Amino acid sequence: MKNQQFLENPITTEIIRNALASAANEMVESLFRSAYTPIIYEMKDCAVALFNENLEALGQSLGVPLFLGNLEETIKVATEYYGGADYYNQGDVYILNDSYRTGTHSNDMTVFSPIFYKGQLVGFAANRAHWLDVGSKDPAAPMDSTDIYQEGIRLGPLKLMDRGELRKDLADTICMNSRFPVNAMGDLNAQIAACKTGEKRLAEIIERFGLETLRRATHDIFKQSENMEREVLSEIPEGVYTAEGYLDNDGITEDPVHVKVKVTVKNGEMHVDLDGSSDMVRGSTNCGFAQTIAACRVSYKMIVQPHAPVTGGSFKALHVTAPKPSIFAAQEPAACSWYFSHLGLLIDLIVKALEDAIPHKVAGAHYGDSMCCYLSGIHPKTGKLYLYDEPTVGGWGGYSKDDGQDCLINVTNGDFKNYPVEVFENHYPVKVNRYAIRPDSGGPGKNRGGNGVIREYQTLMDETFLYLWFERSKLPAWGVQGGKSGKAPIITVTDNNGNIKDKLLKTNGYPLGRGWKVTIESGGGGGYGDPYEREPERVMEDFLEGYITREHAEAEYGVVINESGNVDYEKTEAMRRTRK
Repeated sequence: MKNQQFLENPITTEIIRNALASAANEMVESLFRSAYTPIIYEMKDCAVALFNENLEALGQSLGVPLFLGNLEETIKVATEYYGGADYYNQGDVYILNDSYRTGTHSNDMTVFSPIFYKGQLVGFAANRAHWLDVGSKDPAAPMDSTDIYQEGIRLGPLKLMDRGELRKDLADTICMNSRFPVNAMGDLNAQIAACKTGEKRLAEIIERFGLETLRRATHDIFKQSENMEREVLSEIPEGVYTAEGYLDNDGITEDPVHVKVKVTVKNGEMHVDLDGSSDMVRGSTNCGFAQTIAACRVSYKMIVQPHAPVTGGSFKALHVTAPKPSIFAAQEPAACSWYFSHLGLLIDLIVKALEDAIPHKVAGAHYGDSMCCYLSGIHPKTGKLYLYDEPTVGGWGGYSKDDGQDCLINVTNGDFKNYPVEVFENHYPVKVNRYAIRPDSGGPGKNRGGNGVIREYQTLMDETFLYLWFERSKLPAWGVQGGKSGKAPIITVTDNNGNIKDKLLKTNGYPLGRGWKVTIESGGGGGYGDPYEREPERVMEDFLEGYITREHAEAEYGVVINESGNVDYEKTEAMRRTRK
């Protein structure tokens, strides 16, 4: 980095950098190990971070990128609500989930605490975790909500703990508004524990190094991050770059939801303007502006220093504007339950806009959405409501150096894990008959897009209700630099006699009988480069691994594979020459 001036000894700075990262990792482990609900302790639908008193990031764990991208904005909202940081006391803990303030949907509870050292405010510990249910009109989250009041309890910034004392009446009120109050209370306590872990570890770091040393070191860390990002931005040709796309619909109407992106790169800065995108829609593909900022930060980080950790110096050169009100800056009473669908598209479109400017850094679009499947009913063993809630993995886009990843969670969810089938079948009266790679679903290219999956559920009860939110069927993951699109998602419902009852992508409370099957085929990622430039040996390897079929190899890559599984080079060369 050019002309970097250090305030602190670089060795001390590196020790502090890693100590802060370790503190954040310990916070998230505390959350995992204390949570009651599998969506947190198995799937990792959460994120944590440590901030200084100026709300600059000191350390973050792995987690949901859309959570990490705006936790400090949530604390800022609460601080403004209470009239400034002087309101905070040692031992306080706060909670909020208001979609217009935090940007996400009501299920995502943000808990944070101010951190004091010898009576002085020195930072904040924060985390956000997805609660299984917050009392919306349907279990978990409705697929067909049309206003915020159908989506469960809505909390502005509330003081949950006052000087170390839990406000039990408030905690009980919040948790009693969930269909699973025991889980809600357990998860709430886990989030409080994560904050307390962060408080303790930051105090220990200050005690070890001293507050002034910590501030000098973090100043250096922040400056390093900012300088590195600006250096990368300076390598992108200055100009105005645009892209646009659309979602299938908003879950209520059949109208497409448009996303329009203008990216301006100038003087080492990037400005993302979303003017021209859809106004607020009747369905729930709306979000608060704080979450739009988070999505733009995710895309920016994919292009600019993707391997460097996020710090208080990150994103200084990124600026975001969106029309108000719109799907990117929703206002009451807009529904926000499925806020991430248009954000996933936004992330892909920012990359697409820069395709010609930085072709070596862009990738084909990924399958694009959380692709959620819920199953619910009365559990035969307990007589109580059960609820299964899981996003579905899919394919990512190919890029200049390699193929896209197969069967990976979508970009907005980051560090999500699969439910292990054993855990799933132990918890719910449903069987998983099949969980496999979906061949031929990745977009053809010199570097192909990743494949989606096939997942088949079979009900074991007379009455089970199905909830689906699948997207990007009309605009599946596109390719770049000559690559082709991946396949779109498909969901098929069959009865116990094998008759197809429905093919659908979105549904709310669809009734299933005993022995019925739901077969989910998720989408693949877009390809990178001309498919005919892919080496025949790599095509053959994909065939042998089950990623593509023989017919796909011939139709899309012009590669003939004989019955022994080897490339017929003479026929391949002739076919490619003829088709070109």
